[in-house]
Amino acid sequence: MSEKIRVEEFEVTGEKLVATVKQIIRGGNIRRVTIRNEKGESLIEFPLTLGVAGALILPQLAAVGAIAALVTKCSIVVEKVIEEDEA
Repeated sequence: MSEKIRVEEFEVTGEKLVATVKQIIRGGNIRRVTIRNEKGESLIEFPLTLGVAGALILPQLAAVGAIAALVTKCSIVVEKVIEEDEA
């Protein structure tokens, strides 16, 4: 089986940003998360690898929390790894 990457984008408000990112990470098979402002400019981008421990994600979540305090609306772009037979 080979892997494919699917890109999904979610529109969220700043107050729901951290909770949404945590939920996405718990969903698994995530390769990269990018947070963009209303103009489409990347504010933060961080890669996730399979088996990432929660403690390794904490600095990124702290940065996401700081961004959430500064933006009213943003989008989360998620690169998700899917198996060929799931596509």
